[in-house]
Amino acid sequence: MSGIPDFTPRPIPAQVPVTEGLAAAPGAKLWYWDTGGDGVPVVLGHSNTGSGLVWGYQQPVLAAAGYRVIGYSRRGHHGSEAGPPEDRGTGTGDLKVLVDFLELDRFHLLGTALGGIVATDFAQAWPDRLCSLILACTLVGVSDSDYQAISKGLRPAGFDGMPPDFRELGPSYRAANPEGVRAWLDLEDKAFHGVRPSRQPDLEKITWQTLENLAMPVLMLTGDADLYTPPAVLEMLAARIPNHETCVVPGAGHSAYWEQPDLFNQALLDFLARV
Repeated sequence: MSGIPDFTPRPIPAQVPVTEGLAAAPGAKLWYWDTGGDGVPVVLGHSNTGSGLVWGYQQPVLAAAGYRVIGYSRRGHHGSEAGPPEDRGTGTGDLKVLVDFLELDRFHLLGTALGGIVATDFAQAWPDRLCSLILACTLVGVSDSDYQAISKGLRPAGFDGMPPDFRELGPSYRAANPEGVRAWLDLEDKAFHGVRPSRQPDLEKITWQTLENLAMPVLMLTGDADLYTPPAVLEMLAARIPNHETCVVPGAGHSAYWEQPDLFNQALLDFLARV
């Protein structure tokens, strides 16, 4: 994409008023916020390090463009119950509960990082519910052995034990915007109730073949410094999806929505305007 990355610290813009609530999934209540209105809904799915709180740069921009914007926290993340450890359900099943509770017929679904795996799983299970699918900085969750080998090879032993800001924020951002790093880490700290929840299982296996069956418009974004899904891996994934667009956000790591919100938001709005 065209555009020059800007690392200047910037405050979170004023948010559009929202309604907050809890949707009852089997075994747990899920916290959500909703700007309301008559616009086409955009549902936002967060990363493993985040929660429904992380979308401060996107919420007012999408609302100003006329969309109904909805964010939520998966089980065990800010505001949402963890549920029984012996039965954590699926992230996809919980998302289905939420959108049914909010009576959303069709909507745009955006997932970043682990939220993108949940979004892909949902797109496989209920494709008719989606106007479009936006996958940002995500491994997507493809289970085929060749992809798993490439993905794991990018991250050496001990990688998962590295500080979260090292893993998920690009080096240029960390060097140029320590204030933004602190704010991101504060949201990461607020995302959990103490014990970090284990990942919920997928509803259906995600494979190269199932990606080829996705028919809705798909936007795939990543940061040029993303350690999980670098641009070459993004193109590998996108090549399997029939109706796709790709975007590489300059100056961003694994949290492009946070590191370069202006560039991320513009790519998102341009795509939504076309579908």
